[in-house]
Amino acid sequence: MDGTTGGPLIETARLAWRDGQPVSEQFGDVYFSRENGLEETRYVFLHHNHLPERFRELSDKDTFVIAETGFGTGLNFLAAWQAFRQYAPASARLHFVSVERYPLGSADLERALALWPELAPLARELAHNYPQPLSGCHRLVMDQARVRLTLYFGDAVEAFDSLEFSADAWFLDGFAPACNPGLWQDRLIRQVREHSHRGTTLATFTAVGRVRRALSDVGFRMERVAGFGPKRDMLRGVLEQGSHRSAEPTGQILVVGAGIAGAMVARNLAVRGYQVTVADQGESPGAGASGNPQGALYAKLGVQLNDQVRLALAALLHAQRFYPAETPEQWHPTGLLMMGYSEHERERQQKFLRANTYPRTVLYPVDDQKASDLTGIACPQGGLWFPRSGWLEPARVCQSLLEHPNIRTEFQFRATRLLPCNNRWCLSGEGRQDLVADTVILAAGHLTRQLMPVTGEFRIKAIRGQITGIPSDRLTAAPRAVVTGARYLNPPADGQLVTGATFDLRDNDPLVRTNSHQENLEGLDSMLPGLLAPRIKPTDDITGRVSFRCTTHDYQPIVGPLVNGEGNTLGGAWLFTGLGSKGLMWTPLMAEYLADLITGEPLALPHSLTRRVHPARCLAAARTSESPA
Repeated sequence: MDGTTGGPLIETARLAWRDGQPVSEQFGDVYFSRENGLEETRYVFLHHNHLPERFRELSDKDTFVIAETGFGTGLNFLAAWQAFRQYAPASARLHFVSVERYPLGSADLERALALWPELAPLARELAHNYPQPLSGCHRLVMDQARVRLTLYFGDAVEAFDSLEFSADAWFLDGFAPACNPGLWQDRLIRQVREHSHRGTTLATFTAVGRVRRALSDVGFRMERVAGFGPKRDMLRGVLEQGSHRSAEPTGQILVVGAGIAGAMVARNLAVRGYQVTVADQGESPGAGASGNPQGALYAKLGVQLNDQVRLALAALLHAQRFYPAETPEQWHPTGLLMMGYSEHERERQQKFLRANTYPRTVLYPVDDQKASDLTGIACPQGGLWFPRSGWLEPARVCQSLLEHPNIRTEFQFRATRLLPCNNRWCLSGEGRQDLVADTVILAAGHLTRQLMPVTGEFRIKAIRGQITGIPSDRLTAAPRAVVTGARYLNPPADGQLVTGATFDLRDNDPLVRTNSHQENLEGLDSMLPGLLAPRIKPTDDITGRVSFRCTTHDYQPIVGPLVNGEGNTLGGAWLFTGLGSKGLMWTPLMAEYLADLITGEPLALPHSLTRRVHPARCLAAARTSESPA
């Protein structure tokens, strides 16, 4: 990859293999010591940051944060992960933040790490989750959510300007200063200080005086110590100024809503060790908009690569990693065709392809014949094929997510009001005892606004959507992949295929209507002519379901602190709503980000994307320069 293509694709590392070890052709330097790279990592970074001792001292639910300036082969990360498993208590968590301008391709990464058989189980898990070569921030969750890796593909200075974290230890790696002087510029040294706190340590294989002086100038007490193997010297340091890093208090956590948003954030917090109560007015999980029998996982990516597209792409890729790992029984990886169903959509897709280059593992164009081969039905048009997408069973996903010993559920809890009481939050319900918590998350879809204890107008709305269930024998053929366009169509499940959904503005009717079925059938017939059996009617064994999507003025989610009409935050209260029709896509990454905010851990989103989802933007007085999706 030459780095000149449009879109998010990033140039990967060009390697030469000498005596079985990787050497960077971009910088003319080795990735690790020829004597023993793993022992060098343990000596330079683990030993001189005192990590075994510090890991042993961690308390229940503590998170230890390591930051690194060059991910390279991932060897340093794996060595730290291995030591964390060996020394840290089982309830503690490791968060590793790293940046790489020229990421290794997957095959090169696996080849490099194969040099260390004792790391093989960890290396396999890293390789399985390793991001595709797309610029920006990637959040990987591994080791049963005990280990998180925030990996930024791009320039280091850009990364540390964008990311929110405070490191307990630094691995200053990334080729010798003489080979890669850009990495060691003064701005990056200042960023190391900005992302540190009193007691933060650092270590680096280099002993260059300029680097030592720059780190001393920003407050680190530096010392030169013996290097590894034939290398005479290296540097280590500790920050003796500033304040200590403190975790955010959470206490008892209450989630209002057991749809995909509420279930996802409850599970995320539960696996981090927190006790969570989930309250919902329904009789079971997914009683609202998350209760449809099938839901497609996909994103409609814009032509121009902007923050809106980056957010959707990051969410899609994270979801494609999450569901196979966490809810495999409810995940159906069939692939998905985004059909060029109209002249306008075909033109849009052509502009998209001219302006962007994506890895084929994300998407690629197909003609009508290839589309027909992939989906198993006659497709009059080609489109964009998403090989790692598919469909899910939303209500069963919600049920699966809530099955955790740290989660308690309160169903048929019809919430009436949420009020602050004695520095806590109190949720009242019809005929039920109040629920009291230190932290509350409103994830009640279109009902969220009714429970927000604030004045002011928020630009959120409910949109009626009716789906149509068609018996398999009412189609001339059944697709084996998801097809989206004017309508979507999922492969059969339990003898039915789901299509839809209507998009009914200013319509509060909760009942299934024949005219909405007719609209769905006509839209499907227009997109895939001849697929419906002749003379099928909306009353012919057709089933349906109505739900109300919650969406925003800019069609982006609402994730963050509860704000009042003046834009001031209310401590301990959070919002997670506005997911529209893409809840399955948004929720894994957005729940990860929200849990980071609540617990004070490194954030999964860079600053440019946190602004896209902040609740304050939805105040009626707020204005945004972004156009709706």
